[in-house]
Amino acid sequence: MKTIAQQLNVTDFPCIIKDNNGKETYYEVSGGYWIKREYDSNGNQTYYEDSTGYWDKREFNKNGKETYHENSTGYWNKREFDKNGKETYYKDSTGYWDKRKFNKNGKEIYHENSTSGVITGNRPKVTLTLQEIAEKLGIDVKTLQIKD
Repeated sequence: MKTIAQQLNVTDFPCIIKDNNGKETYYEVSGGYWIKREYDSNGNQTYYEDSTGYWDKREFNKNGKETYHENSTGYWNKREFDKNGKETYYKDSTGYWDKRKFNKNGKEIYHENSTSGVITGNRPKVTLTLQEIAEKLGIDVKTLQIKD
């Protein structure tokens, strides 16, 4: 199969093709090595492929944050973000995962991952009376007992 430069009878290298936004979509050198790229409407690179057979695909949210990535080696990862753009979840093909929660000021209040076995909780402490606990449970405070 002929490369694009061969199809176009290009003799001056490197052969570079750009899209209407000036992004490089094709690059080829005289030895036949080439790279193809695709971009989304926000200019994020969503696809890469080269003449060695390697490829990768990426997806982005409306804020330009990468939400999914996979490549020809079998590796993949996915991410989720809160409304402030903070990463709240990550998982990849190795089995690793990471969860985070943030308060309204953007401060991390919870963190857990698959390798550390440690949950970091920075949530504010809540103090309740026995009456308030009973009300939340929908029971009479007299039936509430505290164990040692």
